[in-house]
Amino acid sequence: MRVAIVGTGNIARLHVEALRALDGPVEIVAGVDLDAGLATAFCAAHGIPFADTDVARALAHTRPELVLVCTPPGAHLAPARAALAAGAHVVVEKPPTLSLREFDELAAAQPPGGPYVATVFQHRFGSGARRLRALMDGGVLGRPLVARCDTLWYRPDAYFDPPWRGRWHTEGGGPTMGHGIHQMDLLCAVLGDWTEVSALARRQARPTATEDLSMAHVTFANGAVASVVNSLLSPREESYLRFDFERATVEVRHLYGYGDDDWHLTPAPGHEEAVTAAWKAGEHGRDSGHTAQFEAVVRAIREGAPLPVRTDEARRTLSLVAAVYASAFGGRPVSPDDLRPGTPHYERMRGDGPPWREEHDG
Repeated sequence: MRVAIVGTGNIARLHVEALRALDGPVEIVAGVDLDAGLATAFCAAHGIPFADTDVARALAHTRPELVLVCTPPGAHLAPARAALAAGAHVVVEKPPTLSLREFDELAAAQPPGGPYVATVFQHRFGSGARRLRALMDGGVLGRPLVARCDTLWYRPDAYFDPPWRGRWHTEGGGPTMGHGIHQMDLLCAVLGDWTEVSALARRQARPTATEDLSMAHVTFANGAVASVVNSLLSPREESYLRFDFERATVEVRHLYGYGDDDWHLTPAPGHEEAVTAAWKAGEHGRDSGHTAQFEAVVRAIREGAPLPVRTDEARRTLSLVAAVYASAFGGRPVSPDDLRPGTPHYERMRGDGPPWREEHDG
């Protein structure tokens, strides 16, 4: 399978490593970056035969079946649409676009029957998450009742020195959009559609136009409720998800990726034997890195199926991010109807702007 990479920064290196860890044959045929020096150096370092600064030219010359978009978030849409137009499937890094409007444009660019677009949400693909979903779908755990979703990370002021970081027009948001979105996606993958969000977002300490902290209360269609915290101010860093079901609590603690040992099951009294046996018998052995998702993507391409994570699934997560901003900046609970086309937070994540917009308009 021929693969091209657009954007040759650090995340592109992780993509190369993940692709080359796949069992099946994958050939990386091109690396593209607006900076010719970066593109050339990246391709030389990774043994990629073609480097270029122009996406359309690289696509025409190398004819990949799959294009990985690893540019900063504000530059995702154009190369993704160009790849689809050239007949290539697309996997775009998170966040897939800067707004729901842009995302709907990207989803609409998928021709019937493909090629397809997927978003990198690799935490869905580790065996721990897959085991949790299987037990939930099989009725072993009972109804989901309560959840926590914490992304407690630390980024110093210097992290925001690159001019595209911490700005609405290039990143689309702060930790809610660019960091906690991975945990929020796994939350949605487990609990499904959300129905209401009440949130706050603040710029507590960092020199950014975006928030550096958000907190939200989320209600889901199945009746479960969740608290969500996204922070770049937490010296003891942790990514934590907890799901309290009728018959068990399931937790995962990690930072940037989990393995089987990061998951913990606590059965409810009276359900110890059945729940523990089902948990032990479930899928094991797969970490949550990019390789797990890329393996599923390659398989879907060969089967002619939509790529995981599909656009409808990714949109649900992106709409939850938009709802956090809409509630935080509007000072009221938000439902999906508040994010219809034409509304401020459909057009851009910041909507009409946070309360500190007079100082930093991004």
